[in-house]
Amino acid sequence: MARKLDVPVTALADTTCVLGESPVWSERESILYWADIVAATVHGLDPADGSRRRWQLPAAVGSLGLREQGGLVLALRSGFHLFDTTTGALTFLANPEADVPTNRLNDGKVSPEGRFWAGSMDDRPQREPTGHLYRLDADHRCTRMASGIRVSNGLAWSPDGRTMFHADSRAPAIYCYDYDPDSGALRNRRLFADAQPESGRPDGGAVDADGCYWSCGIGAGRINRYAPGGELIAYVELPVTHPTMPCFGGPGLRTLYCTSLRDGLAADVLARTPLAGSVFRIDAGIPGTAIGLYRG
Repeated sequence: MARKLDVPVTALADTTCVLGESPVWSERESILYWADIVAATVHGLDPADGSRRRWQLPAAVGSLGLREQGGLVLALRSGFHLFDTTTGALTFLANPEADVPTNRLNDGKVSPEGRFWAGSMDDRPQREPTGHLYRLDADHRCTRMASGIRVSNGLAWSPDGRTMFHADSRAPAIYCYDYDPDSGALRNRRLFADAQPESGRPDGGAVDADGCYWSCGIGAGRINRYAPGGELIAYVELPVTHPTMPCFGGPGLRTLYCTSLRDGLAADVLARTPLAGSVFRIDAGIPGTAIGLYRG
């Protein structure tokens, strides 16, 4: 049976979003970045002194990653872009689903060797399996890597970079692949873990230094920790019903940050969970695996 972890959980001040997503820790800047998808904004916060920045984008921001050259790579509704956080300049790279207006890009992450991966989802209530998973290489070439996805989520890599995790929140299930960091190829897709009602639907994910996969259980108000073999071994309860994505950050990557949403929640749920949409700090006591920097 999974063990409940009684660890400190704190909401960071003034971080409430409509649909918070894609937290990423910049080690070189000591800044936590995240997106508010619905508000089409990117946020940056220095947890040490509370200073923060906010950038308004022209389209919904599904996810973001850090660039090796500085700035960000973004998965917007309008496609993949580079973003200069100093000047605000946005550089278009590719829009793989320009002909599918009912889809939008969603969860994304940079792989350990420096490619940006992001998946799409059906943005209509019915959530048909029209989504795909894309790989954006350093030369900006965009390749479709998987299809038949309802809501693409949960991208993360094992500490050795040889296993890639990927979830479909509406399957609902978590899968994994054998991953080749040299070519960016995927093979041997298999079920990693089935979602259960008590654990919630799998949303964003992150991997710790022990190779365990942390998955936000949306609807269940918790973050689930799965062993490398797929067994649910522990969880952390949050003061909200819909956490969206975790990431490791802070000194030694020993802090777990997590975004959440308030979009679409009923008035009675919001009344019970006034912190819905906040970014949380969890002192999990377990270091995480570093996220890659996009080389493009």
